[in-house]
Amino acid sequence: MTQFFNKAACFTDIHFGMKNNARQHNIDCENFVAWFIEEAKKRGSETCIFLGDWHHQRSSVNVSTLNYSISNLKKLGEAFEKVYFIVGNHDLFYRDKREISSVVFADEIPNVKVVNEWIVENDVAIIPWLVGDEWKKVKDVKCKYMFGHFELPHFKMNAMVEMPDIGTIRSDHFKNAGHVFTGHFHKRQKQGKIHYIGNAFPHNYADAWDDQRGMMILDKENNKEP
Repeated sequence: MTQFFNKAACFTDIHFGMKNNARQHNIDCENFVAWFIEEAKKRGSETCIFLGDWHHQRSSVNVSTLNYSISNLKKLGEAFEKVYFIVGNHDLFYRDKREISSVVFADEIPNVKVVNEWIVENDVAIIPWLVGDEWKKVKDVKCKYMFGHFELPHFKMNAMVEMPDIGTIRSDHFKNAGHVFTGHFHKRQKQGKIHYIGNAFPHNYADAWDDQRGMMILDKENNKEP
């Protein structure tokens, strides 16, 4: 059986183009990618998993932002043997379907795999933003590690506001997954087996005084999840 990865470096929710495509924000994103690669290489990570929301704007990508976006994704492709690139809700033109995304170009970059459909292989599942009734199938996925971009009730959307239960996916639907790592909510937090790993770096007032952000290394061989 082929091992999906040995040591994966993960980050999420970088949001290129935020703050009205402010050049400083895109430079901050670029600096983060450089730091992320350096830290991942120090720790021997051969695989990168990005957990969604590469872009901020859903309907268009500014030309300047696009240049930062492509150049930094190329850097990831050059740095890792494989980059699994989960499509988040901000990367989609339609929130409720995945047929059009702003990251369609990423599949043309060597070593980058855009996860626009479910991947379940060996003991790993990588799930894009759920649409329609897909949430009903999560309970049937058996894996040790699941990565996604989930919107789960009773987690903090930011430091003050909790996501309500809207009658769809819940934490108990992951009963057959050992560990769940997800993007979407920017606050780093954990309940049981579910880990929101936190966005790349604080973005706005909602992240004030709460700077536990950055990256995660998952050492599968030694079963470590720092």
